[in-house]
Amino acid sequence: MSNSVTVEPVAPESDIARHLARRVVLVSPVFLLVGVLGWGLDGLLSSALALVLVAVNFRLGAAIITRAAQISINALYGAVLGGYVVRLALMTAVVLIVKATGLLATVPFAITLLVTHLGLLAWESRHVAMTLAAPGLRPTK
Repeated sequence: MSNSVTVEPVAPESDIARHLARRVVLVSPVFLLVGVLGWGLDGLLSSALALVLVAVNFRLGAAIITRAAQISINALYGAVLGGYVVRLALMTAVVLIVKATGLLATVPFAITLLVTHLGLLAWESRHVAMTLAAPGLRPTK
């Protein structure tokens, strides 16, 4: 008879990224409204594109970290740096392609992209436990 215990792998970065993506949905009406009121349909589409890029960036970053952490610490270091560069290049490519169509309003796009990236990270930092006992989101009471 075996007394082995099965331990499920914990990926706190995935939980945090899902939480951040949910918060993107919560703040999206404000940015979409500002985009449409200030710049019309192009502003709405630009703000929507920025919101999608933010959510995808958070989720893709977490997926890269989760996968690399299963390999080795060196793979994790390389994946974090390389993943950042690749994600930045992907966002740039998407922006350049959309801008070429003439549908991108730069100001609402930039405001939405910057404010949501930084604002959501600051907002989320209040909900992250910075301990090894409970990594990731703080346990709810």
